[in-house]
Amino acid sequence: MSSSKITAITELDKSNYRTKIYSGGHFIYADEPESLGGTDEGMSPGALLLASLGSCTAITIRMYADRKEIALDSVKIELAICKEDQITKETTISRKIEFIGNLTSEQLERLEQIADKCPIHKLLSNPIKIITS
Repeated sequence: MSSSKITAITELDKSNYRTKIYSGGHFIYADEPESLGGTDEGMSPGALLLASLGSCTAITIRMYADRKEIALDSVKIELAICKEDQITKETTISRKIEFIGNLTSEQLERLEQIADKCPIHKLLSNPIKIITS
């Protein structure tokens, strides 16, 4: 694969849904809870999706705040989505952002706007095409 793309490799053997994920020299597990037959040794795929959106949002906000020298001490993002077996094309992700710092109302408003500029938010807000080979 081209180095200009973000890539990931997933591998699943007979380990009861515990999936190895490799990307950019990093390694994590995805899994399902024991109640669904998994080993609960990693986040569910849905939780990983929320983690991608949350971390991308936080990083985008931090980059902007640093560049504009905004006194943002920290940002906390809580996300939720329905269970994976209930996902439809109308599925909604709820995202609550808490900004901590000595911020003006104008800065808070701008940081909320910047949150929607994160690449994962843009990706999830548009039609996605998946090509399988």
